[in-house]
Amino acid sequence: MKISSVRFKNQLGHESEKCSLESCSNDDLEEEPPGKRSVSDDLEEEPPGRIATTRYKFFGDIPDDIWNDWKWQFRNRITSIEQLVQFIPLSTEEQGQLRLVTMRYPLSVTPYYLSLINPEDPDDPIRKQAIPSPMEMTMGAIGMEDPLDEKGDTVVPGLVHRYPDRVLLVLTDICPMFCRHCTRKREWRNGGWVRPPAEVEAMLDYIRQHKAIRDVIISGGDPLTLSTRHLEDIISRIREIKHVEIIRIGTRFPVVLPQRIDNELCGMLAKYGPIWLNTHFNNVREITPEAAAACDRLLRSGVLVNNQSVLLRGINDSIEAQMELCHGLLKIKVRPYYLFQCDEVKGTEHLRTPVEVGIKIIEGMRGHTSGLAIPTFVIDLPQGGGKVPLQPDYILTQTEGELVLRNYEGRVYRYRNPKKPACSELPAEVLCPAASATASLPQENQVPVRVRRSPKCG
Repeated sequence: MKISSVRFKNQLGHESEKCSLESCSNDDLEEEPPGKRSVSDDLEEEPPGRIATTRYKFFGDIPDDIWNDWKWQFRNRITSIEQLVQFIPLSTEEQGQLRLVTMRYPLSVTPYYLSLINPEDPDDPIRKQAIPSPMEMTMGAIGMEDPLDEKGDTVVPGLVHRYPDRVLLVLTDICPMFCRHCTRKREWRNGGWVRPPAEVEAMLDYIRQHKAIRDVIISGGDPLTLSTRHLEDIISRIREIKHVEIIRIGTRFPVVLPQRIDNELCGMLAKYGPIWLNTHFNNVREITPEAAAACDRLLRSGVLVNNQSVLLRGINDSIEAQMELCHGLLKIKVRPYYLFQCDEVKGTEHLRTPVEVGIKIIEGMRGHTSGLAIPTFVIDLPQGGGKVPLQPDYILTQTEGELVLRNYEGRVYRYRNPKKPACSELPAEVLCPAASATASLPQENQVPVRVRRSPKCG
């Protein structure tokens, strides 16, 4: 179909400039088969989504069938300052500054997500997540390239094994959008790549050989940039590993390109549950009807959806902003899961907040909304230390027999602390639970149990 918009003709002319970035992913995009009927086709249709904020202004000549084609959106990402100034006013000085930024930290944003930005507001919270800032360079010496030391916990290329029972499987570094606060911002300068089959097989072999692994997290980049066929090949092989109980997918597609969450993808995922999808809404304005419909399709296919926000300066760093976001998430049946302190990544310092801001937000939400709407505030520690949850301190004093606590209103209460029972008062199954459990087993299945007795119990 002919696209008549002069503005967007110019943008389409830049597709060839992106070949080096997308050389790996374009093969996957082209091999994506046309949509097929699945069980979700037989369910009631989603309500039609409204047009995103500036779609008519910037993309009014793009017909719905093209606009809703995720591959079209992906191929026509805005990736240069020359393209960006067609949509967002920038002075000559600003253009020069941003060109310097993109030489180190590239630009990539989908037409859909760009249409959520208010182009007249330089402090727009959607803009801050997608559009480069000069501060990425002026404050660029602060932080680390790999603050979580993923390299130190990489056991085979692409597989991070930090916690005993779970692994992170990195399939690609390609994303539909380069989020300016990204933890793996270091990868942007490496060009677009997809993990080759031999490396995928090495990762799966490691999982097969380590039976303590029960949870596999598929990540990137964004793994949903791969074709549905490619994803199914990997997910089906993970599901064949008997000791793997849970598969998780980390993706921002429901937020930045919800058109990707189509019936074909959801029908495929439905075959390999339980699958949990962790996505990444940071501001209530990202919760559009299009995004809500994408999450609904996932849920109706048996894929549960959690949200992992990042606390970001000027984007969601107030009680009001977090309350609106979390209430909006619950209304589209998405659980607020984590609120992350922004990692110490080079090029992100201008978006980071003091830790106490996050604690105050959680304190301001507690008691004023359902506990279901309150995420866990965590710091992912540097040098591979793992996640540490942070909460307001409600214990004022504590003795062996009593706690003095304050509630969400600041009122003080005393709470009696039960005494520990003497050993002589405890039943045998509490003193020795392992021996009690084995007593019910058939004789041939019993094994000797060594009991370490407390010195106080004799």
